[in-house]
Amino acid sequence: MAIHLIRHAHAGNRSGWAGEDRDRPLSAKGCTQADGLIDLLDGQSVGGVWSSPYARCVQTVAPLARARGLTVVEDPLLAEGTPVDAVLARLLDLADRDPVVCSHGDVIPAVVRRLLAEGVPADAGAVAKKGSTWRLEVDDGRISAGRYLPPPG
Repeated sequence: MAIHLIRHAHAGNRSGWAGEDRDRPLSAKGCTQADGLIDLLDGQSVGGVWSSPYARCVQTVAPLARARGLTVVEDPLLAEGTPVDAVLARLLDLADRDPVVCSHGDVIPAVVRRLLAEGVPADAGAVAKKGSTWRLEVDDGRISAGRYLPPPG
């Protein structure tokens, strides 16, 4: 089983957006990155797609969901500021479905740091660039390894 944990694609700067940050959409670069997830995850089992309810996250995984005939499930536990323990619990709850999960630049590094601190082999030093993916292997109900995949496109 694997969890594909994706940081939302490029959405420009918060300071350049006049509306509510939750509504900030992907930029043209971000749309290209989102479309690139289709090829990046080609051949991978995807049993469902979950996302933070923020527009940029939903838009990041929407092309993949459409390509797989799935719908994006918005989950507030994947939003910015969610404590790492809650996010990890949610990821493990979904793990048996081979999920694709989209979240934010504060959440994903916190998850990876926790996994590294617990001794999980992962690509130490890898960042979570916008549009990047962490492939988290799950064995016996625990995350057993993590591999960083740079953003597509």
